[in-house]
Amino acid sequence: MRIWRKDGVTDDNRLSTTYDEVSVYPIPAALYLVKNLLQYYIFAYVDAPGYQILKNFNIISTGVLYRIILKRRLSEIQWAAFILLCAGCTTAQLNPRSDHVLQTPVQGWLMAIVMALLSGFAGVYTEAIIKKRPSRNINVQNFWLYVFGMVFNAIAIVVQDFDEVVSKGFFHGYSLITVLMILNHALSGLAVSMVMKYADNIVKVYATSVAMLLTAIVSVFLFGFHLSLAFFLGSTVVSVSVYLHSIGKLQR
Repeated sequence: MRIWRKDGVTDDNRLSTTYDEVSVYPIPAALYLVKNLLQYYIFAYVDAPGYQILKNFNIISTGVLYRIILKRRLSEIQWAAFILLCAGCTTAQLNPRSDHVLQTPVQGWLMAIVMALLSGFAGVYTEAIIKKRPSRNINVQNFWLYVFGMVFNAIAIVVQDFDEVVSKGFFHGYSLITVLMILNHALSGLAVSMVMKYADNIVKVYATSVAMLLTAIVSVFLFGFHLSLAFFLGSTVVSVSVYLHSIGKLQR
């Protein structure tokens, strides 16, 4: 509404759309739904530290699918930087319980790989459809993407938790922390869409990885979190990866 008042209603910012444009949005919405559901099912086979490490498969899958789907080449230095980024994030998340990752059942490994592929494919596909019409207003594109996201999640709620919702209500168990988490995820989702519109998935991967390190540092002051040697080593590797990626981008 702010944009409509400022610029008026144009072909690029109106909510009305065509079938050809809107028909592509259900695909990433469905992919994100399945990926998010897998995040909960995987905990039946993997503990939290192991999940954090296995989630780093997303980094490699994003790079591979970025090359296959968008046909955009990465230099050899950038591929080396990607591998270092994955290794650095994994090292930074090591703790005494991380040894159990290698003991993860086959189902856990399969879910982690599928989740990584879904995450990478959904991200790259979303970038492709957002950039397909560069002049289209990003808020309108988000609107249609999230409309389908809401529809698919509503179907998932009916299938999985219909009796619970009917007996206890939709907002049962909500607290202030729950509401803040929802707002945080909503705002981060909008930020990610901006990154995909004006940058790319590679930038998103690096931003997410650096955010993990910043979160750990903030946790030192908020929760008394103790930074380990592995964290410092992993942070160093991630920093080197960021530098190499920028160098590789300039060379490309």
